[in-house]
Amino acid sequence: MSKPVKQIHLAAHFPGVNNTTVWSDPASGSQIAFDSFVHMARTAERARFDFLFLAEGLRLREQNGAIYDLDVVGRPDTLTVLAALAAVTDRLGLAGTINSTFNEPYEVARQFASLDHLSAGRAAWNVVTSWDEFTGENFRRGGFLAEKDRYLRARQFLTAAWELFDSWRGDEIAADKEAGVFLRDADAGRFDHHVGEFGISGRFDVPRSPQGRPVIFQAGDSEEGREFAASSADAIFTGHGTPEAGRAFYADVKGRLARYGRSPDSLKVLPAATFVLGDTDAEAREKAAVIRRQQVSGQTAVRLLEQLWNRDLSSYDPDGPLPADDPLVGEHTVARGRASVRMHRDPVAVARQWRELAEAKGLSIRELVIEVTGRQSFVGTPAQVAAAIDESVQTDASDGFILVPHLTPGGLDEFADTVVPLLQERGVFRTEYEGTTLRDHLGLDAPGTAAGAGVAP
Repeated sequence: MSKPVKQIHLAAHFPGVNNTTVWSDPASGSQIAFDSFVHMARTAERARFDFLFLAEGLRLREQNGAIYDLDVVGRPDTLTVLAALAAVTDRLGLAGTINSTFNEPYEVARQFASLDHLSAGRAAWNVVTSWDEFTGENFRRGGFLAEKDRYLRARQFLTAAWELFDSWRGDEIAADKEAGVFLRDADAGRFDHHVGEFGISGRFDVPRSPQGRPVIFQAGDSEEGREFAASSADAIFTGHGTPEAGRAFYADVKGRLARYGRSPDSLKVLPAATFVLGDTDAEAREKAAVIRRQQVSGQTAVRLLEQLWNRDLSSYDPDGPLPADDPLVGEHTVARGRASVRMHRDPVAVARQWRELAEAKGLSIRELVIEVTGRQSFVGTPAQVAAAIDESVQTDASDGFILVPHLTPGGLDEFADTVVPLLQERGVFRTEYEGTTLRDHLGLDAPGTAAGAGVAP
């Protein structure tokens, strides 16, 4: 019996907070003007994408007191942007990243419940933890949490938010043309939650929204992150450089769902992916090489290398060889809870691998960083890219992709006009929206059910 053909899920990442944006390109527009957000959202909607995704940057990226030369200055508040986009789109899901370390459950639950109402059921919350003391300096809480403590707080935070979302059952209000909206049940919205550091009680003031709860995303590749996603998320946002790595991740995360009473379809695996299109394969690859050099300047390459080596490398030539000394292990002024701690469990071993790769291929610091920091990318003609995306999904390397164009706001246009029609011809991507909510688009069950997320946080 042949395996059923999977339908592909596609989303767009507004490229304002990441390492792919090329703001210096003449074709790049504003990262903060509302017109830029509107353009990309409407492009994604006319292409029938599932949702638009906004990352969160709570502080400009800097190291040793210097802002990255390619960082985007200006990051509007996520929920403000999504609420505004709800008014200029009809079906497109609206996904926003909100931190669980520096916020409180009541305010976040209220914001997403409101967004779900305003958008008629299109809201999604990407639950992330903060992993650096650097960002914490902007907040009263300050500092940073160890990985196990970050995910403990995130689980407790999400459990509290769920209680708030569920404090309205949906039949507790009635509309009266003369009196307006009134309560049928005196206990509507009441909550009393005391778990871990969250001791809150009161009445939630936003009635149950169209989706019941927003769709829950989780971004992460660590052991803790995978388990958090398996227990609590509707989709996981990840990144892998090869289809083989994607298939291994997919099998691992999907294999964790059964112990939480969940089906494989209840969690969507959606890696981030870049793309470069050309009239020929050679043209696309040439364009991709130019873009990667735009994305990783010499200064950026040294900054990223510092995060592994855990010390100041500003005296090193980005076009020269890697440091001969090993990275410093433990906390230091460069790491300070930052990427070297988050990404590399064994910095010395990773440095050894990088040296071996650089020696084998004759790579400079900049060339090496370009190679090791690239996420999965689809490069080729529209037909080649459509075939590669389809193969990835059909071979269980993913359920779809969150596409990250390198230009704002028009970076998605060519993909929507050339690749999407080819996927539709293959019968693996919708030609029209069949439902109205984001849960409809993703094929997700109602929250809190045996098949949905939220049974065992």
